[in-house]
Amino acid sequence: MSEILEIQINENSRVPKYKQIVDSILNGIDAGDIKIGEKIPSINELSESCFLSRDTVEKAYKELRKRQIIESVKGKGYYISRINKSDVINIFFLINKPSTYKMMIYNYFVDAIGTKGNVEMYIYHCDETLFINSLKKNLGGFDYYVIMPHFRDEHYNHTSSTQEVIDIIEKIPKNKLLMLDNTKPNISGEYGSIFQDFEHDIYEALEEGLEKIKKYEKLILVYPAKSVHPYPFRIVHGFEKFCRDFKLDYEILDEIYPDMELQDKDIFITIQERDLVNLVKQIRQKNLKLGEDIGIISYNETPLKELLGITVITTDFKAMAESAAYMVLKNKKEQVNNVFKFIERESL
Repeated sequence: MSEILEIQINENSRVPKYKQIVDSILNGIDAGDIKIGEKIPSINELSESCFLSRDTVEKAYKELRKRQIIESVKGKGYYISRINKSDVINIFFLINKPSTYKMMIYNYFVDAIGTKGNVEMYIYHCDETLFINSLKKNLGGFDYYVIMPHFRDEHYNHTSSTQEVIDIIEKIPKNKLLMLDNTKPNISGEYGSIFQDFEHDIYEALEEGLEKIKKYEKLILVYPAKSVHPYPFRIVHGFEKFCRDFKLDYEILDEIYPDMELQDKDIFITIQERDLVNLVKQIRQKNLKLGEDIGIISYNETPLKELLGITVITTDFKAMAESAAYMVLKNKKEQVNNVFKFIERESL
């Protein structure tokens, strides 16, 4: 067995052992104890030396190969991937808010880029000035700029861009620009874009769930009109069009208020997490049955919603991130409307 690999396994830790192997190798590379291009033990060797099952080591190596940390050479074994540092792409990743789903996009993107890129994340909290200053300070310092254009105006309404925003974006070379999540503003030239069509997406997703929605008597969208991190008003347009086209009784609320006048056969579409939590609490307090008396559809998938059995309409964050990574690595300039899903669960 190679002497370059020292795996630290803590038997008392709740961290899965395969993850401990992955972390040990990454820490060894960062510390310089494991060199690029050097051979590491085979799965059997590491399994025997660390008293671990072969499946555990194989799972760790599979994860490392997926992240392009190691590579296998047929007939020779496993090696730490040879990465030419001059070929690593430095990526400026600018997001509008640190929400669960925006961080999912970032994490999936970093995983998909692997060792071929160095990603630095910046957050501007939907503030136009912070956005402009972040770009000004970093223009010319990166090989690629991945940006999500979502802003709030002086009335705390959502806007996709202003002339000042367009002016600063125009300074980014188009072969280094990728617009993510929101539809493109009026930027000249050819560049990459992976976006949501907020109006069309919500309409089609709700249409997919129409038969279940029809068992309820009133459809209520909880759209936060004033928010530090506002949502595109195109969501409301798509919702209203859906309700009109299918002749559904509907209402739009700013939030889930305390002591809501919940009626049997109401169905709610929530956008913000706190509204979802407040609604579920009130449903339980009133001894109503979720999915029968009251229905819930939530906007944007999160692991917690999956765990709680909440039906969602959501863009595919993994697909968006992986498509973005592919376009950066291949320097593509495509315009892609990202996949949007209706995922039915117990709350409907």
